[in-house]
Amino acid sequence: MKKMNLVLMAAAVLLAACSSDTQEVDTYDPAHDYFSFANSDDFVTEHLALDLDVDFDSSELRGSATLVMRRLNEEAHEIILDTRDLAIDSVELISAAGTASALEYRFGDEDEVRGTPLIISLPGDLPVDETVDLRLIYSTSPESTALQWLPPELTAGGEHPLMFSQSQAIHARSWVPLQDTPAVRITYEASIRTPSELLAVMSANNDPLTPRGGAYHFEMPQPIPSYLLAIAVGNIFFAPLGEDTGIYAEPELLDDSVYEFADTQAMLELAEQMYGPYAWGRYDLLVLPPSFPYGGMENPRLSFITPSLLAGDRSLVSVIAHELAHSWSGNLVTNATWRDGWLNEGMTSYLDSRLMEIIYDKERADEERVLSYRELLLDLERVPPEMQALAPRLDTGDPDDFQGSIHYSKGQLFLQYLEETFGRDAFDEFLAAYFDEFAFQTITSERFLEYLDANLLQVMDRGVGREQVEAWLYEPGLPEDAPVPESATLTAAREAAIAWSRGDYATAEIPSADWSPHATVHFINSLADDLSTERLAELDAALGFSDTRNAEIGRAWFIQVAERRHTAAYDQLEKYLNRYGRGRLILPVYRALVENGEDAELARTIFENARSAYHPLVDAGIAKALE
Repeated sequence: MKKMNLVLMAAAVLLAACSSDTQEVDTYDPAHDYFSFANSDDFVTEHLALDLDVDFDSSELRGSATLVMRRLNEEAHEIILDTRDLAIDSVELISAAGTASALEYRFGDEDEVRGTPLIISLPGDLPVDETVDLRLIYSTSPESTALQWLPPELTAGGEHPLMFSQSQAIHARSWVPLQDTPAVRITYEASIRTPSELLAVMSANNDPLTPRGGAYHFEMPQPIPSYLLAIAVGNIFFAPLGEDTGIYAEPELLDDSVYEFADTQAMLELAEQMYGPYAWGRYDLLVLPPSFPYGGMENPRLSFITPSLLAGDRSLVSVIAHELAHSWSGNLVTNATWRDGWLNEGMTSYLDSRLMEIIYDKERADEERVLSYRELLLDLERVPPEMQALAPRLDTGDPDDFQGSIHYSKGQLFLQYLEETFGRDAFDEFLAAYFDEFAFQTITSERFLEYLDANLLQVMDRGVGREQVEAWLYEPGLPEDAPVPESATLTAAREAAIAWSRGDYATAEIPSADWSPHATVHFINSLADDLSTERLAELDAALGFSDTRNAEIGRAWFIQVAERRHTAAYDQLEKYLNRYGRGRLILPVYRALVENGEDAELARTIFENARSAYHPLVDAGIAKALE
């Protein structure tokens, strides 16, 4: 007998447990997006047309958004859109002839996480099967959670301002009124007006030969979810990397970026060989100022990238492999809700490790797998058990911070488990077919499970069935048979840290000359807990950790500095926290200062002095950690 679907099983248990007096029923639906107000079962957006002015003086976007929406429910006469801090001047119904008629609208109750629903009333005589064209005249707020407006002094050149967006997870609604859920995919076009000396780029068909002039037009013909809407405006220029790839950056960063990311074209070609044709035309990178909150954002056709990757030795380019891999896992096949985020991030983490293995070597890929595994184990100590599943219950909280790295690292480990169980060739064939089957669609974890069961578990008898897979998807922690990544080079670095900590050899004898940056990180993470501040100072003087150009080495070192209260390096720690704005790099350092029991007030002081250069998402995350 086939195993009962877990969702139906859970519902049955809940119904049986209900008291006959209360008759309470848990109505949780894992396929429902609890972070969107939009009534996308009644109306669904098919196309978006933006017409916006970029005003740096007021830190606002102003103009219109026209939504082409299809009516799905003949009984529905209201459209509900997601907004956050948007000023709506008018809403109009556009007829087939192009005439506009005003519609009544109102805002619903504001929610701290989800923003404010915009409820639009439609005429009662509207035909059921036709599309509805809505034009909303609006402006954004300077406090938009998606947009960061940087003054010239916070850019590389120091002469021109720069603005960029970050729409994931639910921040597109703070710069466009729309159905802000990954379950809805739209095509879009945009006309953008800027100061004449600046260039605008979007997650659309950027032309490397576009002349500056202050007026730009974009089209995205493939349907994408709203979190992949992206825009940036600044003094940015283009340099090619290959036939289909290139770099946008401020001129001061362009040469370093071209060197660092020179392998991007090779990554693209190899990814196509492994997982099928690249569906998006060009693949370009935009290197942003240090305040960009993430390592990268997989905006289609134009990944946004942090300058903290510019280490000068191409040691951190796995982030590029990650963002490129999203062109298949995430952009092509998208998680239906944020509860299913592992389908985007876990699968992408698996794919980027495979790309790194082919482009560089297995040793380097294994080093990165081990470091990812270590971070997963640390997160499993912090994250509540109910959120440790790959597909947890998710109807409350904030999708920006609900699982830490679990949907990345545990998801990657799950797919590594499937690869090892069924063989690399068979699993590659499965993934290529999966991307083809669900191209330009959104799916849930349950739909993935059904497809996996029908196309791999039942096809090849390897002793792994739905029960084992469901343990990964729905249970906390790691299954007993989860793979444990290994790296000979990282093992040697750990042994060196232990031996040096014991005093087995002098600091000058540490065999670090041939280490990769990943081995150095592992060495730092493996230092004995009881080292004196004098020995830490000696180590820093010999290996230059406090002055490293490699942001990941700096991250590992300054976490240790804060945890151990190595105050001799606090000046450099503060400089590090002012140099970078990427949440992964700085949030753990602030947290370590708070948790060492002595430096919470120092952490707050450093934060107050630095936060004006942080993105709103990072600012909010650090503020929460300091509470």
